Amino acid sequence: MNKEEKEKVESQELYERMKQRLYSKEPLFGDGSPFSELLQSMVNKMLEGEADHHIDNELLMGKKNKRNGYTKKQVITQSGPIEVQTPRDRNSTFEPELIGKREKELHSGLDTQIIALYAQGNSVEDVRRLIQKIYGIEISAGKISQITDNVLPEIEAWKTRALQSFYPIVYLDAIHFKVRHEGVYSTRAFYTVYSVDWGGNRDLLGLYINQSEGAYNWGLVLQDLKKRGVEDILVICTDNLKGFSETIQEEYPRAIKQKCIVHQVRNSMKYVDDKDAKKVVVALRKIYSAPTEQAALSALELFKQQWGKTYGYIVENWEQAWEELMAYMNFGSHIRRMIYTTNPVEALHRIIRKIVKGKAAWVSETALLKQIYLALMHNEKSWKRTAYNWKTIQREIMEKYPELINKHIR
Repeated sequence: MNKEEKEKVESQELYERMKQRLYSKEPLFGDGSPFSELLQSMVNKMLEGEADHHIDNELLMGKKNKRNGYTKKQVITQSGPIEVQTPRDRNSTFEPELIGKREKELHSGLDTQIIALYAQGNSVEDVRRLIQKIYGIEISAGKISQITDNVLPEIEAWKTRALQSFYPIVYLDAIHFKVRHEGVYSTRAFYTVYSVDWGGNRDLLGLYINQSEGAYNWGLVLQDLKKRGVEDILVICTDNLKGFSETIQEEYPRAIKQKCIVHQVRNSMKYVDDKDAKKVVVALRKIYSAPTEQAALSALELFKQQWGKTYGYIVENWEQAWEELMAYMNFGSHIRRMIYTTNPVEALHRIIRKIVKGKAAWVSETALLKQIYLALMHNEKSWKRTAYNWKTIQREIMEKYPELINKHIR
């Protein structure tokens, strides 16, 4: 049997095996797959062709050269691992283009697939198992970490990118995760800066990690925003963290501070008896849903008369924070709905929790930042939307704050 007849028989055998594989309902790719064998055969033939072409060119140029055996290696592909035989030449001048001498992967989009799986909240070990199950490829956890580490320069560039000089609304809040540090798992605060720009576009301005949430650390976050170009913020929405208002005042003294009404109500209800809960909630709602600040003051006075003796701490807390709780009363209904609560940034946090819900802890702060960044960027349609009725809000801001518009927009 000559070479041509042998290749014909082998091709027919491969065809039959491929047909059997298709009908067997087994994965098309992976160990023992004829499809992987076909790719392996094609790759090796293409390398042979590259080597022959190289030597022919060398001879045409008057250089003596000839084949000198093969170098064998296993290469990862999307169809599974294949055995590649790279031809060698006597002069060691042959440099294959399809798969370089030191390359161990046939460019197949596998890196992209690994990053996409990681961005869905899967751990490195989960990604390793999924790649093995889907593609029949054994890839180490170290290699997966190395691939996902390729995004770190992108994260650094994103964290330090220049920002706009003016933002009408900025939400500040933190979410907490477990991270291993020096062999011990401890909680880390993940600071989130979520914004609405002059065009009504929602965006994430920054992500920061620290050991705990505190006013001092938030001050560092605000200083970073200033370094990156943010000169003015119209409204900063926060929870009721102690010292937050003083920190904002120091960094952005002209910003309007709006404390979250939802947090305030939640804190007010902490020590309310179950039998009174519904009535107290209704009475509090009359305060923050009042049409004007004066009407809200009247509702607070009525609350004091009804519940002041039993729940004096509620009255005291509302009176102490009154100015920052009622800041939204100075705006129309559309912007009121956007700033009376930090729910928009908390909704962003819910997206994060949903993505990483199966993850108990991270091996490092870098691993945490990497996964959350990738998760948010791969799901940005869920949080990067234009604000509702924004044209109406723009007109109100232009009318009430012409100095900001003249400084930053016109």
